[in-house]
Amino acid sequence: MELAYIPSPSRGVIHLGPIPLRGYAFCIIIGVFVAVWLGNKRWIARGGRVGTVADIAVWAVPFGLLGGRLYHVITDYELYFSEGRDWVDAFKIWEGGLGIWGAIALGAVGAWIGCRRRGIPLPAWADALAPGIALAQAIGRWGNWFNQELYGKPTDLPWALHITSSTDGRVPGYYHPTFLYESLWCIGVALLVIWADRRFELGHGRAFALYVAAYCTGRGWIEYMRIDDAHHILGVRLNVWTAIVVFVLAVTYFVLSAKKRPGREEVVEPGADGEAEEPENPDGVEKAETDSGEAEADSREVTDEAESAKKT
Repeated sequence: MELAYIPSPSRGVIHLGPIPLRGYAFCIIIGVFVAVWLGNKRWIARGGRVGTVADIAVWAVPFGLLGGRLYHVITDYELYFSEGRDWVDAFKIWEGGLGIWGAIALGAVGAWIGCRRRGIPLPAWADALAPGIALAQAIGRWGNWFNQELYGKPTDLPWALHITSSTDGRVPGYYHPTFLYESLWCIGVALLVIWADRRFELGHGRAFALYVAAYCTGRGWIEYMRIDDAHHILGVRLNVWTAIVVFVLAVTYFVLSAKKRPGREEVVEPGADGEAEEPENPDGVEKAETDSGEAEADSREVTDEAESAKKT
């Protein structure tokens, strides 16, 4: 008897006339806005200017989307370049398929370009964005729900995900909602980073490193539950190996950074705290100069009168 389950949407796209509105795309867009909004608040609290986070995100987001898609296409190339497949589908990002590892890697390149143009240290900017990125991932994972993809092993738990689609080899049934598990985990990661940053005043990229390490921890066990096709190395899914390697790198950076540069950056955006306000009366300087000139003229007149009186 079916007591409870998570239903899947009957379709992942709604057509508004000729315009397709895709749930996957909406989740990505909403996630980006949340990340920029929260990152902006944290950046201002650190002493940065309003709008700087968004300006740099203009570089980071496109690079991140490109990197995420490239990672997915490269690691699942058979979906696009094997016999019977259409390679044009590799460009259809709205149909799903973004690898977080590639998104973070290439997104960091875009952020580095934006930070360099503004004279801002990349680690400080990454620290401000870290919890927002985790929340963006939490929201973005619901795009997999709209597409009925990346679910786990069969289960009879009351929160099982009901898959109804049979396309691309799917078998309708009840499965672990790994998209939900990862979404909740990412929310926990965001809260952890915010708490740790306030408690220990993390700086020089350590808040971002904490986010990466915490995310990799969850991604490792969630990846084990998935049953979608994936490449394996020594019997272990490729993404599990990636999570392990990236986790080690993040922890190593965190430890070495804490020893080399403890504390937090005092200035994250040069000139942001030293901007002088415009004087209420811009003519005040000219008026002061005029008053000084008049006083000097009066002084000369008094001196001339005194010399004239002596001669008389």
